[in-house]
Amino acid sequence: MDLALLVSRMQQQDDRAPQQQRLYQQLRQMILQGELAPGSRLPGSRQLAADLQVARNSVLFAYEQLGGEGLLHASRRGSCVAAVLSMEQPVMRPQAVSPLSQRSQPFAGSRSEPDTLDAFTPGVPALREFPMARWQRVLTRQWQQACVEQLNYGESAGEPQLREAVAAHVRMSRGVRCDPHQVIITEGTQHSLSLCAQWFADAGSLAWIEDPGYPGARWAMGNAGLQVRGIPLDAEGLAPTPTDWQHPPQLIYVTPSHQFPLGNVMSLQRRLALLEQAKRHGSLLIEDDYDSEFRRDGPPLPAMQGLQPDAPVVYLGTFSKTLFPALRLAYMIVPLALLGRVQNWLSRCRPWGRQVEQLALAHFIREGEFARHLRRMRRLYGERRDALNASLEQHLGGLAQRTGGAAGMHLSIRLPDAFPDQQIADRAISQGLVLHSLSSYAMTAEGPKTNGFILGYAQVPVTRMDEHVALLARLVKASAKG
Repeated sequence: MDLALLVSRMQQQDDRAPQQQRLYQQLRQMILQGELAPGSRLPGSRQLAADLQVARNSVLFAYEQLGGEGLLHASRRGSCVAAVLSMEQPVMRPQAVSPLSQRSQPFAGSRSEPDTLDAFTPGVPALREFPMARWQRVLTRQWQQACVEQLNYGESAGEPQLREAVAAHVRMSRGVRCDPHQVIITEGTQHSLSLCAQWFADAGSLAWIEDPGYPGARWAMGNAGLQVRGIPLDAEGLAPTPTDWQHPPQLIYVTPSHQFPLGNVMSLQRRLALLEQAKRHGSLLIEDDYDSEFRRDGPPLPAMQGLQPDAPVVYLGTFSKTLFPALRLAYMIVPLALLGRVQNWLSRCRPWGRQVEQLALAHFIREGEFARHLRRMRRLYGERRDALNASLEQHLGGLAQRTGGAAGMHLSIRLPDAFPDQQIADRAISQGLVLHSLSSYAMTAEGPKTNGFILGYAQVPVTRMDEHVALLARLVKASAKG
């Protein structure tokens, strides 16, 4: 055994730890890393204690601990290192594995961007501004009042108190027509989309999504076996042609209040036209109203779901954008005509949990904390959007075309094709910027691509906005082709 190496490493360890513990830890590490080979004989306890100038009891403690773990064994020769697996495993050659299912193939090449608090990650609210103390008080009080039954599975559609609170809120703030029994609590928008694809469409049927659009919708519908088709946008929103309607879809996914990723607001005329065409062709609209609470330029247009009494619309909302993503609570509002079948499915297949968190959120809404938080965030996001616009004008004024800042937590900028967005995004990560390229949101590989970026500003302080935009401008200008 290399005694000098052992002494050196023990000296480098935290000298506040007991001597016997330091010796045990160092010998253990040397055995597991293969520095003490299997079968090696360690010095006797008296000899090692003398060599290390430590108490013999420290050596005995270390040997006994290692023996108890099976790392040493006693023999006629003394204490010997047992045959154990090294912590440094040999490099394994890739094994042949079964290929991905055909259903997974369209998504195998999808890129996943880092989900961080860096500028300009879209979809992340101002988490540092969340009223943590107030939420903790509500949650603590709810746990104190909890009973044993609330540790069991809850109602399959969600806690009635939360469903009542959600229904009251969306009726007031978004003009949604609903009763509490139409509200289904889910574990996030992606969960809601997966349920819609399973419940309301048959495998092989056609689904339309916006192009460019939200990848999560494409994944949910593709995973359910639907034929997904991207429909181009114009200035008023989703723009299907008469030829498109010759092959009507079963589902139509839209983000009318703040189109993702471009940020445009669908006109009232286009909303009404889509509703009429959906009724005529038996299609069901999925309205994803993910961040409409944060409209600033004029009053928000009412939800499509509330424009007509019998609108063929499933309305989706989420608390990930208005509160915080880790809450993992969202909701869907199902048309009355479909509710019976949905409730039957829920009662058979989907027990719910997390009753206490749902009840805490219901209380948070009823007591006005949710509305107060939304008002604060509207003001804050307005200030941050204005700061972003000013900096973009200063640093990329004649180069970047801005859209989508009237609502939500992001806007988009479009750039000439001479500035390849994905290459810039790849370089930006090492500089601390998260840039989601607009070209990556194209729904088909062969279709037209929009060149530019989606810029989330909700989590970027006003005082730091200009430095981030200046860095973005440098990266853009350095990337110019030719």
